[in-house]
Amino acid sequence: MKYYLIAGEASGDLHGSNLIKELHKLDANATIRSWGGELMEAAGSTIVKHYRDLAFMGFIEVVKNLPTILRNIKFCKEDILSFKPDVLVLIDYPGFNLRIAKWAKEQGLKVIYYISPQVWAWKENRVKGIKKHVDKMLVILPFEKSFYEKWNYKVEYIGHPLVQVIDEFLKQPKQAIERKGGSEQSEVKEVIALLPGSRQQELQVKLPIMLEVTKRFPQYRFTIAQAPSLPLEFYEQMVEGHPNVDIALSGQTYALLSQAKAALVTSGTATLETALFEVPQVVCYKGSNISYQIAKRLIKIKYISLVNLIMDKPIVTELIQNSLTVENIFRELDKVLHNAQHIRQMKEDYAALKNLLRQGGNASQRAAQEIVGFLQTTSVPIA
Repeated sequence: MKYYLIAGEASGDLHGSNLIKELHKLDANATIRSWGGELMEAAGSTIVKHYRDLAFMGFIEVVKNLPTILRNIKFCKEDILSFKPDVLVLIDYPGFNLRIAKWAKEQGLKVIYYISPQVWAWKENRVKGIKKHVDKMLVILPFEKSFYEKWNYKVEYIGHPLVQVIDEFLKQPKQAIERKGGSEQSEVKEVIALLPGSRQQELQVKLPIMLEVTKRFPQYRFTIAQAPSLPLEFYEQMVEGHPNVDIALSGQTYALLSQAKAALVTSGTATLETALFEVPQVVCYKGSNISYQIAKRLIKIKYISLVNLIMDKPIVTELIQNSLTVENIFRELDKVLHNAQHIRQMKEDYAALKNLLRQGGNASQRAAQEIVGFLQTTSVPIA
């Protein structure tokens, strides 16, 4: 069979690579062509466009790069028609992939979506288009199944792929972390991880507040996880004057979490990764006031962290916007470091979270089985 995969981000490259490995196990004759990165290429796919050429985030950046985005869409359509795949597999990346899904369905192609767009958070009416243009939706968050049921759309919950990724990482020998900055004396100190996100504008708002708190915990070493999209110099300038703060170079977030006693984490997938490493955490988010006010009106969810969303209760404290103050972070960080009952409860909730995410099975394996099984039971007209 011929498979065409589209992943537009680093996380999609990771999950796409594990899916490709499983597809090759089930289909010895699989020919796979992808948009992705080095991981998908190493897993056995031909890469036609790297995800780093697709990373346009935010309204202004999208408008500024609109000609490039439109060229990418045109090229993608031409490449798919030339390849004539038996199935198109879209991995997250909704701004691009939902447009391709609509077009692909018009061409008579079979479309499977792996890792649902977060339509439950905002723009819920996009489900109407998904029902029309996506033949099979594979979801990785347990509540997404019931969400889609409201719209009379049957989806498959296959578990979360990060469970397997982190399980595999923890089986490996402990990795030394390559760091920059900080005091040599901090080598002997217990580590608190700082995961402030990857967007420069947001970091400039959040990180100074986090760094101010480090002065209140001189007995600990604080290590910032460098985002691959930001230069080391950006962080080095920000940590000046904070002797117990250093930077873990890009690509070492998991090594850092495997050694951390606690963490200050921005919203998003990082909160879930931190929980799967069983690290007590405080969720910290602050953006520009305009962006926050717009998001507050558009996004209709109770929590911003995936940990709390999945469990539908406040397992981890969320300090959002005006609540993100030095005093509040100090109080909550002290709690996850030194309050034994609070730490114990959080870790019990983490264990329940992990069990829930395992219920779908091995996500990459299940996704491959669903895709191959779907192809075996359907005829696939090619445009």
